[in-house]
Amino acid sequence: MAPNRTSPDLSFLLDRTSHVLRTRMAAALGEIGLTARMHCVLVHALEEERTQIQLAELGDMDKTTMVVTVDALQKAGLAERRPSSTDRRARIIAVTEKGAEVARQSQEIVDRVHADALASLPDDEREVLLRALDRLVTGHLAEPVEAARPARRARQ
Repeated sequence: MAPNRTSPDLSFLLDRTSHVLRTRMAAALGEIGLTARMHCVLVHALEEERTQIQLAELGDMDKTTMVVTVDALQKAGLAERRPSSTDRRARIIAVTEKGAEVARQSQEIVDRVHADALASLPDDEREVLLRALDRLVTGHLAEPVEAARPARRARQ
């Protein structure tokens, strides 16, 4: 006999909503030929001069995934690798004019997907949910912990 649950399954609730949101985001961004990772790189590279390593950290990507993502952006004419203006050994990811326009479009898509998801909640619940999630991500759940068997990350 299974043990009685004493509280809602927070892991399931967060995993399921995150998974469904990612699938909706992938479908929406796919309409303009982007992935969520490509969007992330374009937007963060437009904010300021950043190296590939810095962008990988911001996007929570490993080196291989980052290289593949930047290669795809370069092939599409949306970004290019250039020498850093502050460190001649480093290379930055520079967004092209075409890439900046695509980033603007993709940000509108991301904002719409997020707004659609939140629109399913009454206004007062939206604010509470966002405040609570922000408190978790900046507080108790800000950093992963080491485990003997690391948790597997969902494929994206």
